[in-house]
Amino acid sequence: MASFTLHGIPVSRGIAIGRAHLLAPAALDVKHYLIAEEQVEAEVQRLQSAIDTVHKELQIIWKELPPDAPAELGAFIDVHALILSDPMISEMPLDIIRSRHYNAEWALVTQIDELSAQFDEIEDAYLRERKNDIQQVGERVLKILTGSAALPGMKSAEESTAHMIVVAHDISPADMLQFRDRAFAGFVTDLGGQNSHTAIVARSLDIPAAVGMYNASALIAQDDWVIIDGDAGVVIVDPTPAVLEQYRELQARLVRERKKLSRLRKTPAVTRDGTEITMLANIELPEDCAAALDAGAVGVGLFRSEFLFMGRTGFGHRLPSEDEQFESYRQAVVAMKGRPVTIRTLDIGADKPLDTAEETALNPALGLRAIRYCLAEPQMFLAQLRAILRASAFGPIKLLIPMLAHAFEIDQTLLMIEQAKAQLREAHKKFDPLIPVGAMIEIPAAALTLPLFVKRMDFLSIGTNDLIQYTLAIDRVDHEVAHLYNPLHPAILYLLSTTISIGAKAGIPVSVCGEMAGDTKLTRLLLGMGLREFSMHPAQLLAVKQEILNSDLSVIVPRTKKIMRTFEPAAIMEAVDQLRVV
Repeated sequence: MASFTLHGIPVSRGIAIGRAHLLAPAALDVKHYLIAEEQVEAEVQRLQSAIDTVHKELQIIWKELPPDAPAELGAFIDVHALILSDPMISEMPLDIIRSRHYNAEWALVTQIDELSAQFDEIEDAYLRERKNDIQQVGERVLKILTGSAALPGMKSAEESTAHMIVVAHDISPADMLQFRDRAFAGFVTDLGGQNSHTAIVARSLDIPAAVGMYNASALIAQDDWVIIDGDAGVVIVDPTPAVLEQYRELQARLVRERKKLSRLRKTPAVTRDGTEITMLANIELPEDCAAALDAGAVGVGLFRSEFLFMGRTGFGHRLPSEDEQFESYRQAVVAMKGRPVTIRTLDIGADKPLDTAEETALNPALGLRAIRYCLAEPQMFLAQLRAILRASAFGPIKLLIPMLAHAFEIDQTLLMIEQAKAQLREAHKKFDPLIPVGAMIEIPAAALTLPLFVKRMDFLSIGTNDLIQYTLAIDRVDHEVAHLYNPLHPAILYLLSTTISIGAKAGIPVSVCGEMAGDTKLTRLLLGMGLREFSMHPAQLLAVKQEILNSDLSVIVPRTKKIMRTFEPAAIMEAVDQLRVV
């Protein structure tokens, strides 16, 4: 077979080489036949039993999540459990068996197809994405009905040395767990965008991946040799021996470079001209602090507290209490050994629903999200504020508020922080009375009215993921518009440089904690804008530090000023690339 190349969306860095293992949708292999009247209840029972088995499977997976599993997995598995409990899945196919006399597989696929068609009609891109979750749940039930396994067992020592590249139309978060203990080198999916479930998990596991490939699962055959270039989002199928050798060398070089980078752990992040840069880590759970310290982070720039809430909502779990939250925050602060920990208050809604059983807003990204949700639930918010304040007695904490846009939101939040402090004083509980409070700049309105913020807040943190989404009016989890997600759009560069500049003039620290901070291609551009605090996933930290150590601000700053006067996309990209050669 001739070699060919597919292009998709790069979501996780690195090179993976291995044999393709196709996860064929079970729906394609479903038998369609009518059953006799006397067989109806037996067939109903067969489907009911398969649904019950999947329920138990999800419960076991959820309970046995390994300590190093990405925190998002718990939340994603909860979503699938709730879908499975919905009468549209758990009851309607049983009615189809009784009324139409379809066999169990046919009844389930019929209902899944009808639901999928309804979701295709929904205008909101986020809700359309939920169609994939419904199909993944249907797949799990079908695999029980048909007896088809998701992954093969290892047949021989030789096979175990040839790493497996999983190729699928889509991969459910629950299935991702099965790959962890296999010779799993990377994965390729037809669906997905830069911030889809599969992309998030790929980055968390640090596995090369390419998503949004559209028809990869139809074009790639079982056991084909496959190369994934995670940096470019390119998949090469059946490469020639010369190309295979070239990528093996590149893969070996990347491994050597990673080893070299580890030597920079204790090296201070200082540019060639002597400017000190603060390197911080983004974490989701207290256990992530070990990876942050191992990468040489001097603090935590973003502790995403919502994962303490999201991973617990299913299977009868309640929201974490004030004491449980306090213990998690305290663990993180103690683990960081005196280094500052920035805790972001609950940021839920849009692509991070707290309870998927609740009615979803027509456009969740623009609805009751983050601080809006917290101010609407004052008792829950006060409990979180008290927990964070109590943890501040054990080490330096900074309090970060997401999605602020209005002066009254800032003022209300500050009043609630004072109320939480008063409640703790009354209860004779210790806390840091001077805890710094900062704002996430992630809405264009906030970036354009910074005087409101610098007057009231102690620091600013730019959330580039949402800032890009809201400025460019695209849903970042919709693969159909994922190509429009562009951090180098002139409007984004203007909002970034303005925020950094105004913060510097006001004498308050500004950091970037979105994906841009961890992208080595953009490090010098951000330095040239005046950024002095970077916060990113621990796996990205050393590569960014290396860029900083090789940067000379006396050369970069004037070139960046020139970029800021440029509006043509091609010219901006070329100029940013040129920054990396100086």
